[in-house]
Amino acid sequence: MSGEHEAVRDLLAAWAVGALTPADERTVPRHLAACESCAAEAERLRETVRLLDGPRATPSGPTTGPTTGPVNGAGTGRAARGTRDKAPAGRGRPTGEDGPDGRSAGPDGAAGLPPALLAAARRARPAAPRVAAHAAPYAAAVAGLGALLRELDVPGRWSTPVVHDWDVQDTVAHLIAADEPLARLLGLVPRVPRPGGAEKAGWEAAWAARTAEVIAHQRARPPAETVAVWSAQAAALLAAPEAADAGRAGHATTLMGVRLPVADHFVVRAFEAWIHTDDIGRALGLAVPPPPEPHLWQLVRLAVRILGRALGPTAAPVLFAPAGGGSDAQWVLGSEDEPVAAELVLDPVDFCLLIGGRYAPGEVPRGAVGDAAAVTAVLERAASLAWL
Repeated sequence: MSGEHEAVRDLLAAWAVGALTPADERTVPRHLAACESCAAEAERLRETVRLLDGPRATPSGPTTGPTTGPVNGAGTGRAARGTRDKAPAGRGRPTGEDGPDGRSAGPDGAAGLPPALLAAARRARPAAPRVAAHAAPYAAAVAGLGALLRELDVPGRWSTPVVHDWDVQDTVAHLIAADEPLARLLGLVPRVPRPGGAEKAGWEAAWAARTAEVIAHQRARPPAETVAVWSAQAAALLAAPEAADAGRAGHATTLMGVRLPVADHFVVRAFEAWIHTDDIGRALGLAVPPPPEPHLWQLVRLAVRILGRALGPTAAPVLFAPAGGGSDAQWVLGSEDEPVAAELVLDPVDFCLLIGGRYAPGEVPRGAVGDAAAVTAVLERAASLAWL
């Protein structure tokens, strides 16, 4: 039952938005009937979706893309790392508390969501794409960014600085380039023409060059066209057979310097889409919620695996326990042959922001005991993984 329990827990967000496969549509309800904790979580997620659906939209409302609602997640202000432009404001408020700017912190996961963004999320949407659990976080992240971008109807907002030397349009163009390696692997045609000539050696140089090409190409076009290209490519990724079939997505391949199953590369795409949605929201003064909890833990688990590989088997072992994960979300990072040297606790959202380069290692809020040098080594290695 424990294996089924874990599997169903990862499917609850897809169940809430009606995105289960036919096989899962039989398994999940049967489990919910017998498991009180999963049933309670499922109903909470379903209520969040109802909240964001709201009343049926008028015919003039936009209908592009599914929207998945946020759930509550703890987080704090984080400091920029390296070339990040500035330290953002705090990440959210307790449920039921309004911020000084009048943003409502409504019930059931709407905490910190600006009324305009909440209204966008409530507009009519087509049926959620039928994707497997591994692609559900990407589908939700795409929906969240799409809802945020629909709020950029005020002149001048598109030129707002976001990260590096990118404005909002550049950041969306960057996502076109960043999604492209997975799209090409799955047989999709690039949405932005690729110039002739030899490709740069090494994935980092090739990725940086392609990002610069796509951004330069999109700067000559209206922002709405850039959004349309990004949205079409994201939709094509979610319509690929590998997005709906975990078996087809099980083979490993190397993208962005990391060898992972295709299923995990979908999770990586979700991670980056959410990080940049948060970047854009922060730049515009709009609160962006963390991923829905089941999706957040998919991001955490994958990040822990990548961090464990990066640290290697000789690093001083540190017990890492993200807050709120319980006994089944604790990992020893580093050597398996030595006693644990330290224990480290991070909020799961803050951990993802650290991995994404949005926290400096010494500034991420944490709880730690034991060998301070071992903890520092873990935090510094985590922050060094960022390519976003």
